Amino acid sequence: FRSPIRRPNQAVTAQDFILTLLTLSNYGQNDHTPQIAYSGSPVIQLRLAGEKRKHYEGRVEVFYNGEWGTVCDDDFSIYAAQVVCRELGYLDAESWAPSAKYGRGEGRIWLDNVHCTGAEKSLAQCESNGFGVSDCKHSEDVGVVCTQKRIPGFKFIKNHANSDEGMTVQVEDVRIRATYSHRKRIPITEGFLEVKDGGKWRQICNEEWTEMNSRVICGMYGFPGEKRFNTRPYKLLAKRRKKNYWGFSVNCTGNEADLSDCKLGHEIELKGNNTCEPGMPVVISCVPGRAFAPSVSMGFRKAYRVEQPLVRLKGGAMIGEGRVEVLKNGEWGTVCDDNWNIQAATVVCRELGFGSAKEALTGARMGQGIGPVHMNEVLCSGFEKSLTDCYFNRDALGCSHEEDAAVRCNVPAMGFHKRLRLNGGRNPYEGRVEVLAERNGSLVWGTVCSDSWGTMEAMVVCRQLGLGFASHAFQETWYWQGDASADAVVMSGVRCSGTELTLDQCLHHGKHVLCPKGGGRFAAGVSCTQTAPDLVLSSQVVEQTTYLEDRPMYVLQCAQEEHCLSSSADKADSTSYRRLLRFSSQIHNNGQSDFRPRAAHHSWVWHECHRHYHSMEVFTHYDLMSLNGTKVAEGHKASFCLEDTHCDEGIQKRYECANFGAQGITVGCWDTYRHDIDCQWIDITDVKPGDYIFQIVINPNYEVAESDYTNNIMRCRSRYDGHRIWTYNCHIGETMTFG
Repeated sequence: FRSPIRRPNQAVTAQDFILTLLTLSNYGQNDHTPQIAYSGSPVIQLRLAGEKRKHYEGRVEVFYNGEWGTVCDDDFSIYAAQVVCRELGYLDAESWAPSAKYGRGEGRIWLDNVHCTGAEKSLAQCESNGFGVSDCKHSEDVGVVCTQKRIPGFKFIKNHANSDEGMTVQVEDVRIRATYSHRKRIPITEGFLEVKDGGKWRQICNEEWTEMNSRVICGMYGFPGEKRFNTRPYKLLAKRRKKNYWGFSVNCTGNEADLSDCKLGHEIELKGNNTCEPGMPVVISCVPGRAFAPSVSMGFRKAYRVEQPLVRLKGGAMIGEGRVEVLKNGEWGTVCDDNWNIQAATVVCRELGFGSAKEALTGARMGQGIGPVHMNEVLCSGFEKSLTDCYFNRDALGCSHEEDAAVRCNVPAMGFHKRLRLNGGRNPYEGRVEVLAERNGSLVWGTVCSDSWGTMEAMVVCRQLGLGFASHAFQETWYWQGDASADAVVMSGVRCSGTELTLDQCLHHGKHVLCPKGGGRFAAGVSCTQTAPDLVLSSQVVEQTTYLEDRPMYVLQCAQEEHCLSSSADKADSTSYRRLLRFSSQIHNNGQSDFRPRAAHHSWVWHECHRHYHSMEVFTHYDLMSLNGTKVAEGHKASFCLEDTHCDEGIQKRYECANFGAQGITVGCWDTYRHDIDCQWIDITDVKPGDYIFQIVINPNYEVAESDYTNNIMRCRSRYDGHRIWTYNCHIGETMTFG
């Protein structure tokens, strides 16, 4: 007999002695024995808890001696994390976190100076100071991150030593099992709920099942809400089928993001086919968000209001993720990450027609937004219809865009990635695009015609495959050996706006393929990346630096050669003057990776006016337009040399134009083209006095992929009286309309 682990001079308590005897006498007697009570180790139960966490990570909490407590981070290691994760039914541990990363726990600190080899079956078997012997504070509570994969065949056992309070549901897997007639529907929204425990799929008795439980399951599967359904066919089916019930009920409050966050209910007496009489197995029926509904009428109308949405996601690579932006007083702004948690994130996700939140992200993980920070210290119950209904601190100031909150939502399994593949690339993130198309009644793989193939189309492909953003769009793919049986072109004339969920939602020729160049070496290809830059023009700088200058033609020869003047300048006398609307451009990279020109060094063009090489021939469009949107000044397409003029504090400049240097804009830096540089103007010599729209568009041809193109356009109101110009009300993005 070996006593519980303790310090050499520490006495064995009567409690420990009795627990150990209980362990030895109970072990292996029936199916409900505490299988994590190993010879000589006290009976314990573990759970993960805390703030801002996914269901497979959190603060480690131990149930011992009738109460929950925490574990101190002193001497904790990845081996201890592995023991914790495996004891909870996860395959392995990814990492561990000290210093109460998941918030401070309450109650006793049960374990301190824990030393595990990694081979132990329970944390109780690891060496430690002994239960309750600690000199730590809750600021030292340890947390772990487990792998998402569960141990196959893992059986959850609830210890008799454990009280009902506080145990969460721990199962290997969860599924909605559709009936035969519903099995081909995409997405699957209805069916029997089954949990996998001990390697077997089991049903749950519906006698104590609530709508709140259904709400949580629907959220996990990417659906914003649950709905009523016809129970009759399910009752008939259940009578005919052999049932295998799980031995517990479930108690969800409805605002949990995952079933594993719900509390475990009481045990159910298992009596074979007579279990759960007069009830039946739980059936789940969910409402899909509008974007995922097989038909519009089925869509979740409340979540997808037809009127102007108040919340949107920006800067995310995948469907259902992005920086949270809120519309207030006609202006889009961001949300500060102070107190940002999974409840608030879930309100956003459901509001937008997705399920519950997988993750509440902080620290501008989806890039920095622009404009005001509209909300701070947001507090949601989880049941609000909109984030704008949640409480927030209206007086809290001082949040910067470095603290912009973001979300990742659960989205329905649509099987989008099965209709498309990349072939022949050096890695899974690149290759020739091959699509599954119907030909003569059967589904065949084929290529996409590269005519008009560009970044927007590539963006949709990468998103559909879950590979992030597009890095490049290729119109020739002869260097990638695709599948020879898929050489035929099955899709042509593809034009995407960039917001589509799948390539076949884009405009295309349909069954009548037209591809003069043919497929083969001219088949479309892509490369994808997890992160992307995001360029934003400073509207404030434009507004503050705009002025008029009358400049004689004889000093504008270089600019004329570079097509920076209106065509009337071609006939102008060398002693005449041109009236130029001058301004500075300050272009920030708010994204998550550097903005690099697409053209390689050798194809850059020397510009005599600026005395350096330009890596992008069309980097911006400068235009002056009437209030109804027609151009009144010819404007021009400005080419740029890209460099880091200035950077945020702590960020090193990486790019400069001098000496044929590397060009680009680093994340957190900006490129300033000053108002006194040649071509940094619009020639308005021929423009009559009046009210106009002054417009600047960055990266107008989408030559370089960005996480968000909607903030690449800036419009200002301008009033010209023939002598002076006033520029005011400059806005980024789509918020400003003509008229």
